[in-house]
Amino acid sequence: MSQGKWDARIRRASELVSIHPYAAEGLRFYARVATFQRNLYADLPQALGSSPQVSPTGLLPDQLQVSKLLPRFAELLALTQQIAPGPLAQASVALAQKGPPAWQQRIEDFCQSERTAPTAGGASREPARTGSEAMPAERLLAWIFLQPYAEYLADRRVSRNVDGTPSTCPLCGARPIVGVLRPEGDGAKKSLICMLCGHEWTFRRIYCPACGEHREPQMAFYSAPEIAHVRVDVCDTCHTYSKSIDLTKMGLAVPVVDELATIPLDLWARNHGYEKLQINLLGA
Repeated sequence: MSQGKWDARIRRASELVSIHPYAAEGLRFYARVATFQRNLYADLPQALGSSPQVSPTGLLPDQLQVSKLLPRFAELLALTQQIAPGPLAQASVALAQKGPPAWQQRIEDFCQSERTAPTAGGASREPARTGSEAMPAERLLAWIFLQPYAEYLADRRVSRNVDGTPSTCPLCGARPIVGVLRPEGDGAKKSLICMLCGHEWTFRRIYCPACGEHREPQMAFYSAPEIAHVRVDVCDTCHTYSKSIDLTKMGLAVPVVDELATIPLDLWARNHGYEKLQINLLGA
């Protein structure tokens, strides 16, 4: 996939500023971050030079060559010092002062902490966990920086069928950031999108990606009339939630961006005792 996907995300964020004014500040921040990510994505072929082709097997984090991109991390730190909310801007200043060895360590730490390789049956090898707790600012910076690189590798990985219902990304082992409902026949087919590499994989409609619950009475979804194309999928067994973007109701939606804009749904879910499977780049 070309860098056009970044243009679509930036354009959608700008559109949603006027539709969801309560999310305007976060969407403008995301648009600036996505512009940096788009430019980094476009520069990767030259930056990586004669690096080996993407391996058809193994998890993508094992193929990252962070040292080749490290000079661009300074650019991200400079940008976030200018545009990020206070805590993230302060973390950017502190990390900039520590220099490249610390940058590489933070990035490598993020890769290890987010990797949760799936088993053939779908559940992760680790106990069920959620990403609803506040992400430390330095890890958030590493996530922003690595995302275009991970997506670049994922875009060059040959698609393959995956057995079972993987609750984490089959390519990089990270958690899903959002679900998607796409038209299929007279209904809709569900898939999940990875928080890190953007890979999308097919997923069961009635299944909890946090704990594997599949009993229909324990699973539910809720939406609000004013944002009917976005729903909250909840599990009453592990009290975890995530969002799904219904493209049968809003074909122009861009899932990872529309997820950012629907803050009231996060507030509703948390007020009802649910924790988010994976927070987004705005910390929501």
